[in-house]
Amino acid sequence: MSKGYRLTASTGIHKGDREYQQDQIALIAHPRINGCVLGVVADGMGGRSGGRKASDQVMMTCKQLFERYSPDHDDTPTLLRQMVQESHLVIKLTAISAEQEPHSTIAAFIINPDGECWWAHAGDSRIYHFHSNELVKRTMDHSYVQTLVDRGELTEEEANVHPQSNILMGCLGAEEEPPTDLHHIPQLRPGDTLLACSDGVWHYFSTEELGSVLASLSAREATEFLIEKARQRGHGGGDNLSLVIVKLEPLGS
Repeated sequence: MSKGYRLTASTGIHKGDREYQQDQIALIAHPRINGCVLGVVADGMGGRSGGRKASDQVMMTCKQLFERYSPDHDDTPTLLRQMVQESHLVIKLTAISAEQEPHSTIAAFIINPDGECWWAHAGDSRIYHFHSNELVKRTMDHSYVQTLVDRGELTEEEANVHPQSNILMGCLGAEEEPPTDLHHIPQLRPGDTLLACSDGVWHYFSTEELGSVLASLSAREATEFLIEKARQRGHGGGDNLSLVIVKLEPLGS
């Protein structure tokens, strides 16, 4: 298929002002199928080793399932649900033999060779879809403050600074089954950008700021800028930061 765009991409990860890194990221080109890409962000929770172990297990599970994936024969949303469910089960099995209570978020997207895209998430790591600098769609957090926003009791701005903004209503490794919200983009277009990131990144930016940065900078420059700016705005109290950016740039640009 002749495409009117090329993919450019970048990842970034920083421990912020925390003592240790519990986020994990992956951006993987399919080993056999050109133009097929997986992006994943996982924000681990549960003590030094517990959180990191949980996010590591998300990455390992997603990579293994993606390597077996065939866009021509397999159903993409089914694969994404499987990534969420199997990661959840592996983390719960680990918890049985560990003193910590490991948990993790997941935000994962798959771009198929024909330009179709699916994403899935559980927790408060986000995926944004921008066209140029305009937001097309983003995930809605499985968090306490998001339920208050949904009920009209808080604005997005108030939710960001709410003292209970870190309380999750669903994630991987918890007692309850994780929520799995799916979204379908039938056809990505030149000028589109996908951003997957942990709350350590999105917490410090308005949607308008993110759109402006992603539209005006290359994937690599945007990654570096967002990490640096989030670090400044954290004033020494920032969380781990992780992000994956994929831009669809018009051919000839």
